[in-house]
Amino acid sequence: MTSTRSPAGPREPTVLDALSLLAEVGEELVVRTVRDTHLAWVDRVHGVGRRVTRSGPGVAEVAHRGIAGAVYGGLGAGLRAAARGLDDAGARGPRLEADPRGRFLNAAVNGLIGDRLERERPSLAIPMAVRRDHADVRPERGALAEAFPDATGRVAVMLHGLCESEAAWSAGRDRRGTTYPEALACRGWTPVLLRANSGLPLRDNGAALAGLLQDLVEAWPVEVERIALVGHSMGGLVIRAASAVATGADRPWVDRVTDVVTLGSPHHGSPIARGVGRGSRALGLLPESAAFGRILEWRSTGVRDLVEGLGADLPPLPNARYHLVAATLTGSPRHPVGAVAGDLLVRLPSAYGRSGRRSAVRELFPGADLLHVPHADHFDLLNHPRVEQALLEWLG
Repeated sequence: MTSTRSPAGPREPTVLDALSLLAEVGEELVVRTVRDTHLAWVDRVHGVGRRVTRSGPGVAEVAHRGIAGAVYGGLGAGLRAAARGLDDAGARGPRLEADPRGRFLNAAVNGLIGDRLERERPSLAIPMAVRRDHADVRPERGALAEAFPDATGRVAVMLHGLCESEAAWSAGRDRRGTTYPEALACRGWTPVLLRANSGLPLRDNGAALAGLLQDLVEAWPVEVERIALVGHSMGGLVIRAASAVATGADRPWVDRVTDVVTLGSPHHGSPIARGVGRGSRALGLLPESAAFGRILEWRSTGVRDLVEGLGADLPPLPNARYHLVAATLTGSPRHPVGAVAGDLLVRLPSAYGRSGRRSAVRELFPGADLLHVPHADHFDLLNHPRVEQALLEWLG
């Protein structure tokens, strides 16, 4: 399969690249966090003594700080040297994505710090791409014809969520015996699975998706009649962000989109993402915990964007019908647990694009089809019989 990465672009990531990143993270987060927390407690304990004696630092405090500084400095220098050495040898290492564990790790790390990877370690940053058989496919007619020999005019583009990859759509296959892409293929649709760096800003990924969809329309082996966009969690927000990108093409992709399906997408934000931000600020209030707050501050822009989701400034696509799926842990969405926890990550009103109080509810998608999946969590929506049945009905 032909890779979308050009010869002049970033090389394929290797296991040594991942180990180098691990060494860097170990120095920046682990060693520095332990050091700063340790010294903050030293300040606290010896500060009491200084206030009692009204004197400066004693011999014990100076010695303690000197030994601690030498130990932490040595550890940090060792890890930085290891990272540089692994970087130098990285191109010769085994490919990170040669097995499922490496692909899973790369997708997860991109979700957590993907914006940083794009700036500092581009070999580990995942590009937005069509995927087939665990490889990128160039959006060119020859490559697409080879990857999709049975291409039809109905294309179902499917985008994963945060820290996921295209492999997420295979979740539960051993249990159910099928997946959404397989079910859609049996109904005459050609499923096209995408992979993206989910740590990038939503609108940046939206622009990349819009460009890729335009390339698909222009290079698809047969005339594109219909496009259905299916997004899980963050994927649904990226799809919305793509719809706001104007195109001057003669055959704009937006004109062919007839259906948009979002599965547990936090249109109005996620309480978990909001809680991480609050936790970071709270930890920063005390010197003894501030270093742990900095760990949370490492989270990517993509994660930060999930705090509020996307607002009403992104209008729905003109020719598309919207289908919104939400899950709750409880049988009824009105149950106190279901109302508060939702599907563990996203609450039902956010997944339905609703905000405001009951007497004045504002909807991002008036007239959309709504599906509630009871007794399910966020990741059950990747392969659930009720969702599959609804997909086949909506896209029939």
